[in-house]
Amino acid sequence: MDKWFQQMQAEFRLCFIDKDRWRLLLTGLGNTMVISLFAVLIGILIAVVVSLVRSRWDTTHERMRPGPGKAIFAFFDRLCRLYITVIRGTPTVIQLMIMYYVIFTSTKNGVLVAIVSFGINSGAYVAEIIRGGIMSIEKGQMEAGRSLGLNYHQTMWYIIAPQVLKAILPALANEFIVLLKETSISGYVAVMDLTYAGNRIRGATYSAFMPLIAVAIIYLVVVVGLTKLVGRLERRLRQSDGR
Repeated sequence: MDKWFQQMQAEFRLCFIDKDRWRLLLTGLGNTMVISLFAVLIGILIAVVVSLVRSRWDTTHERMRPGPGKAIFAFFDRLCRLYITVIRGTPTVIQLMIMYYVIFTSTKNGVLVAIVSFGINSGAYVAEIIRGGIMSIEKGQMEAGRSLGLNYHQTMWYIIAPQVLKAILPALANEFIVLLKETSISGYVAVMDLTYAGNRIRGATYSAFMPLIAVAIIYLVVVVGLTKLVGRLERRLRQSDGR
């Protein structure tokens, strides 16, 4: 037992203390959080536009008069559907590599490319979350707003949007958790994320156990912390519903 403990202690020192290799994990964790945060913000912005186009088309296209306006609206609806189909139907790692090696060939800022790539990817999933939230609101809510003299945009902003946000907020928080774990593939384009940092330590020390376990524990701690925050948020939303 003492020999095993001494061996683990020596391996810990080799992987994290010598040459301050722990700094690699710190840098990797920082990049992972930055990529996740800004990617989910980009995803939400894209998702709001896509979900509004799709939900508006689904609820109004049957009543729209034939003409150029309807044709343009139909084009954007099909474009949004194509975006969602392509993004959700192709692997995230392929999208990331296309962004880095094909589209953004002139830049070597891997963090920025990862943010854009994961943001576009997240937007497709968040768009369906938001659209589902919008479609779950009773049609009478929109009609009530219009009867009060509000136009479509005012009704969406003051009546529909608060209800949708309340309904989808836990799902959006869970999407951030999923996105956080998905960023572990950023190393494919040489981005120093948390997983890539663990691989750097493993390659330098020829020790796989300690750095990989450390990376797994860090991910676990972050995800468990975020999950508890999401659970607390859901409980508060349920309490507000009961008032």
